[in-house]
Amino acid sequence: MTRKVYNFSAGPAMLPEEVLLQAQAELLDWEQTGMSIMEYGHRTEKFQEMIDRCEADLRELMSIPTDYHVLFIPGGATAQFAMVPINLFGTKASADYIDSGIWSKRAIVEAKRYGDIKVAATLTKKDGLTSIPPEAEWQLNKEACYVHYTPNETIEGIEFDWTPCTDGVPLVADMSSTILSRPVDVSKYGIIYAGAQKNVGQAGITLVIIHRDLLKSAPLPRTPTLYQYQTHAENHSLYNTPPTFSWYITGLMLAWMKRHGGVAKFYEINKRKAGKLYHCIDSMPDFYHSNVHPSCRSLMNVPFSIKDDAKNDIFLEEAQKIGLENLKGHRLAGALRASIYNAMPEAGIDKLVSFMTDFAKKHG
Repeated sequence: MTRKVYNFSAGPAMLPEEVLLQAQAELLDWEQTGMSIMEYGHRTEKFQEMIDRCEADLRELMSIPTDYHVLFIPGGATAQFAMVPINLFGTKASADYIDSGIWSKRAIVEAKRYGDIKVAATLTKKDGLTSIPPEAEWQLNKEACYVHYTPNETIEGIEFDWTPCTDGVPLVADMSSTILSRPVDVSKYGIIYAGAQKNVGQAGITLVIIHRDLLKSAPLPRTPTLYQYQTHAENHSLYNTPPTFSWYITGLMLAWMKRHGGVAKFYEINKRKAGKLYHCIDSMPDFYHSNVHPSCRSLMNVPFSIKDDAKNDIFLEEAQKIGLENLKGHRLAGALRASIYNAMPEAGIDKLVSFMTDFAKKHG
């Protein structure tokens, strides 16, 4: 069986055919239990073996040091917009945030419900294109509880290809759309969190990698038990019934990545995929346009526009006819966008580039 559609959705995103076929084969009888993973008890020995493999694979893929806890939490990355300040503010309720797009803005709005939030940097223009300001221009507070940033903005298509230096202040990152797409030095972070539905599997579960020292911070008064990191760490992410199927799919995805070369290998493929697409856009400047400066273009989310907006709908209709799906830009940004996470094969990029080239010739 070969899939006929390339799904360029920003999330829930495309999953590898290999993973989907494995899940299909195991759906009625998981590991010879006679039951589906969706109905199998989460406190059984066999389920524990599955989640242990999942954590071990993530630790191996990301080289996570032993002084970090790995948590699997429901609620999506959006819940972390609240959990981070609730758990880290303590008696010093002040934090720095980098505003690099819509998702970081939403994190800022949520964090302001719990304390004093300073926006240490916002996007700027470089050569007329949207860009991340140099770190030397950031207004960071050495007394902040933490510094929060979003390494990859899915809507704007902006990505940091470097890790901010915060001089000992814990660095917190929403890596939902970039986790496992490129190597990361986990030891430079206090917390990394990521919704699974882009690069790690199915919607419903969130990965949280947190340094053990940050568990010592007392959460704000009246914080719900389920919103405390300590609760999840002490109970190995099993305080309440977890999203078992999402966790299982995450495990399949991590095993798939290991079989296919790990993060370093996928990083090389991702650079090549993105390079082909950006080259296509840049090679036809009278027809296509990218608003993001080349120094901070995303490897995962490529927004672009047709100079004649009236052609957008025609582009989407013709793309869909040949199996190129979900290329419409985010509702807040409009235009077009191709999300090309790890599961997107290079053949999908080649087909998109070929289509874009032909479309420009036909409608230019």
